[in-house]
Parts: sequence; structure tokens; C-alpha cells
Amino acid sequence: MIFITRQAEFSAAHTLAKPEWSEEENRRVYGDCAHPSGHGHNYTLEVTVAGPVNPETGMLFDLKELKKIMQERVIDQVDHKNLNCDPAFLEGIVPTAENVAVGIYGQLHEALPPGILHRVRLYESPRNYVDYYGPNGGK
Repeated sequence: MIFITRQAEFSAAHTLAKPEWSEEENRRVYGDCAHPSGHGHNYTLEVTVAGPVNPETGMLFDLKELKKIMQERVIDQVDHKNLNCDPAFLEGIVPTAENVAVGIYGQLHEALPPGILHRVRLYESPRNYVDYYGPNGGK
């Protein structure tokens, strides 16, 4: 089994708050991230695909194609956007790093060949990241 990872970066703003909660409750749960004016991050996205090497091409998957899929399905939707209101695939959810990673996984899973998407890793900062291996945990 081979694992290949492609990295991309994007900048986006968000506010962590549930609309049905009071401002005080949102501040208690999300802290400064619940500020009504929002805040931003410079995210780093890593997408890992896994599978056997194709003996004819010597590749698992064409990285130019993975770059294109990531750009169209994710980066174009989130870069310099507000994650609370711009990307349709995040509509109605609190855009925590966890939820954004799950949303990105869904965007990519639909566009990649079945069974090759192994992991989405989303860095919200150089010290904080989330890994998502799909609804079955990579099993």
C-alpha cells in the first residue's frame, strides 16, 4: 500500500457560535473564537490518498489531477471566504476545524475514485490540526 499526500493552503474567516445559543453560552464554549466579528486563520490542508501502485503508470494517482480536484472542490470554495456563510458544503454547521475537515472530506470523496481517499488533515495553526479518516475511521 502506498500513501501520497498533497498539500494546499487557504485563508478564511469564521466565528464559532451556535445561533440558538446566547452570546454568553457561545463565549463559554468557544471562548474568543465566538467573537461576533469573527477571526481568521491561514489553514494548511493535507490530503492523503492510498492504494496500490498501478504497474502500467508506476503511480497510485496522478498528483496533477489531485491538485485540480482539491482546487476546484475545496480551495476555490473556501479561500478568502467566510466559512460561516460562503461554502455551501459547510452550510448550517459551526465551522470548527473538526467540522471543516469532515466537510472537505465529503467534497473530495465525491470526486476521487472510490476507496483511495485515506485522510484529510487540516492545520488551523502551526500547532493545531485535525485528522479525519472518513465516517468509518479509515477502516
